[in-house]
Amino acid sequence: MLVAVGWFSLHQSDRLSSGGFETPGSHAARADAALRDFPGFSSAAFSVLVTGTSREQVAGRVRAARAIAAGDPDVRPGEPQSFDNGQAVLLPLAYVGKVDGAIDTATRLRDGLVETTPVTSTRVIGAPASWSEFHQVSKRQLAISEAIGFPLILAILLTGFGTLLAASAPVLLGVASVFVTGALIYALSRLISMSIFVTNMTSMIGIGVAVDYSLFIVSRFRRELRSGAGVDEALRRALGTSGAAVVFSGATVAVSLASLYIIDANAVRSMATGAIVVVGVSVLVSITLLPALLAVVGTRIEKLRVPLPWRTSDDGDVRFWQRWTERVMARPAASFAAAAALMLVVALPALSLQTLNRGLEELPRGSEVRAATEQAQELAGPGITGPAHVIVAGDDSRGRALRSRLRTIGGVASVGQEVRSSDGRLVLVDAVLDTDPESTAARDTYARIRRAVPDAVVGGATAFDLAVEHAVFGDLWRMLILLLAISYVVLVVVLRSVLLPLKAIVMNLLSVGAAYGVLVAVFQWGWLDWTGFDSPGYIATIVPALVLAITVGLSMDYEIFLLARIRERYEHHGDGELAVAQGLVDSARVITSAALVMVAVFAAFAIAGPPTLRELGIGLAVAIGLDATLVRLVIVPATMRLLGDWNWWLPPPLARLAATSTAGGEAGSAASLER
Repeated sequence: MLVAVGWFSLHQSDRLSSGGFETPGSHAARADAALRDFPGFSSAAFSVLVTGTSREQVAGRVRAARAIAAGDPDVRPGEPQSFDNGQAVLLPLAYVGKVDGAIDTATRLRDGLVETTPVTSTRVIGAPASWSEFHQVSKRQLAISEAIGFPLILAILLTGFGTLLAASAPVLLGVASVFVTGALIYALSRLISMSIFVTNMTSMIGIGVAVDYSLFIVSRFRRELRSGAGVDEALRRALGTSGAAVVFSGATVAVSLASLYIIDANAVRSMATGAIVVVGVSVLVSITLLPALLAVVGTRIEKLRVPLPWRTSDDGDVRFWQRWTERVMARPAASFAAAAALMLVVALPALSLQTLNRGLEELPRGSEVRAATEQAQELAGPGITGPAHVIVAGDDSRGRALRSRLRTIGGVASVGQEVRSSDGRLVLVDAVLDTDPESTAARDTYARIRRAVPDAVVGGATAFDLAVEHAVFGDLWRMLILLLAISYVVLVVVLRSVLLPLKAIVMNLLSVGAAYGVLVAVFQWGWLDWTGFDSPGYIATIVPALVLAITVGLSMDYEIFLLARIRERYEHHGDGELAVAQGLVDSARVITSAALVMVAVFAAFAIAGPPTLRELGIGLAVAIGLDATLVRLVIVPATMRLLGDWNWWLPPPLARLAATSTAGGEAGSAASLER
């Protein structure tokens, strides 16, 4: 399969889209639909910026660029605007091609027009041009992130396992999962619109999830071998316990990610689709390819031991976690209060969370399109890249009155000529803002325009920005309710308890809140700017929803793995307190290693990824790190010690149903062994 999908995986980003954030029914969408009825209106999707030291050289280059652009069937050149005494010219290009072909057109224009000579510089700007360059930048960033991430993962696994073969298996599984998923993304992009962020996001989640799942199974396989089981029996036990937990964990993560479909934005839904696919592939690889590899390696998995000076012995780890568990469970109320208070303090900045969409800032500073766009904004004003399209019903007199009214509104730099619709019933006037259309100040100006002309439909970049925010945050509460309800039901089925799933949900919300708090402190308030980090002053609009869905899903991995182990011990001897202690001691090293793997992967993408994925990576690293330490290793044992036998309480009807299901499963297993 890996050989068969090779070409498709390497070309997964060929047909990815920068769109998908359009919100049906919003002012932005209604304005975009209405603009088609204005034959005299030409929206400049692209502009060619020509600068130089000589007016004559610049003018000659503009003529050449206009001729090249006129030869492209998807664009129509407009009238050039001259600045800086003719030493800088903006040539607008209206896009007349297919809706999903703007990025390809931008790539062609950049290939044919961009050049730097001793006397002139030619650049293509505009949103499609930004995403065209982002395609190239994201590939480089993905390669850097993976080059940082995989060595870190290997080092963590060597620390946890101690042998090269045991540590290499999860890494191999991570590579295989991401590679196969890349081919599936290529296939999906041929059928539906897939966001340009899908590739980096699936790689980030896929590497972490696949490595974690295989780590759980390999750890249990080695434990069974050390207990004296043969290779086949060790595999059966590992898959019957950790393998089953992996399947349930994968299902829970997929269901959590599916909650993103509630948000009415195709880009978010396509990112959810990609993440669900990579989780599903990771589960399949973990229960097919991994057992095959373990069967081949067998007891040789303990060979090629790598001596690491910082690695403790297995006995030393057991003693450490035994002492840790004894301390936590000796003072459960104090342990719970201290850990929960710390989580709440970290979460407090989340009350000030502010989001924005800044597409241009997804590109690195100094990149071709971003630098040229910033230069054009200095020449023509910051609002040149996204005027507000104000559309009202009426005749020419209404259009003149609209222009006069718009001139009096604070934040409007200039007003264009009125344009009549083809049927003569509508009038369009463009208002160029005096600030960046994707800024908070632009939102204030947009609100003033809406108040001044309440019967108008107002479109443009600022309206689009607000529509995306409304789509994400307007549906966030629905997403949260669905996410928590489904997670609760899944955990009740897996754990056969009504209180433990409730506790897990509350702890997940604490982890998400802490992640939001750190994001606000770092990216909005700039608490790390003293290190040289340049905080943008806001959070990308889609990040909070993604952090919520992914954190709840991934944290269930550790919840299910730990509590399934505790449940297994409890069913063996019926002592709840002893089961918690034994389950934590058995699982602590694996959970810690798995969390470190996740944090390393997210940190690698945070270092090398674009701003949105950087925020997502930091948010997830914080959430998973806190979840696997404070929550799993302090709050879980403390609360379970306080709850005692109530941990496993089920209402009688559910208890009878669970008993029937368990009896049927045991009978089936016995029959299978007999055969």
